[in-house]
Amino acid sequence: MKKIGLIGGTSWHSTIVYYRLINEYVSEKIGTGGNPELLMYSINIELMREQNREKINHKYLEVAKILREAGAEAIVICANTPHMVYNFVQPQINIPILHIADAIGKEAEKLNLKTLGLLGNRPTMTGDFIPSRLKENYGIDIILPDPEYLDRNHHFVSAELTRGIFSKEAKNFFLEQMRLLKAKGAEGIILGCTELPILIEKEDINIPMIATTQLHVKMAADFILEK
Repeated sequence: MKKIGLIGGTSWHSTIVYYRLINEYVSEKIGTGGNPELLMYSINIELMREQNREKINHKYLEVAKILREAGAEAIVICANTPHMVYNFVQPQINIPILHIADAIGKEAEKLNLKTLGLLGNRPTMTGDFIPSRLKENYGIDIILPDPEYLDRNHHFVSAELTRGIFSKEAKNFFLEQMRLLKAKGAEGIILGCTELPILIEKEDINIPMIATTQLHVKMAADFILEK
C-alpha cells in the first residue's frame, strides 16, 4: 500500500471523519486484519480564520514538505477551503496533492450532472479553486447562493459547523439554500464544507448531494491501494 500525508485541523471534526473513513474504505478491500500507514499534520484552524493568504500558502507548503520528507507519496488536504493553496503548493513539491474538485467532477460525471450549486464558507463559494477546476476539467458550471445569503452561509460554517455546533437553525437554513439553488437551475448540490454532510443527510431533501468528504476519502483510499 502507498503512504499518504493528511493535512488536517481545519476543522479537527472533519479530520476525524477523514481518518476514520480512509481506514474503513481500505479495510473493505484488505480486510480488518490491517490498516494503511497514514501521516498526519493537524494545523491550528486559527491560521484560516486570520485570512492571510500568503501566510496560509507558506504554512501548507511547509507542512506538505514535512510530510513528503516523512515518506508521504501523496498529500490529502482534509477540508475544502484550504484547497485555495493548491496552485501555490503543488508546483513546489514532487508528489501529487489529491484535489477535492477532481473527486467532485468524477462523481458529477457518473451522475451526468453539468450544473451544480455550491454551499460552504465565503472563501469556498467565492474563490475560483473549485469552480475553475470543475469548469476546465469537467465542463461543470457552478451556481452560487444569492449575494444576500453569503454572509449567513459563512457564519454558520465558521461560527458553528467548524466548532462542532450542528443546530436546527443551520440545518433549516442550508436546506432552504438548496431549494433556492435548485430553483435557479442546479441539478445537484456540492456540500462544500466537510461538516455539512454531518449536518444534512440525503433523506432531508430531494436533490442529488455531492458530499465532498466521502468522495475525497474514496480518492485517497484508491490511491493507497494502487499497485
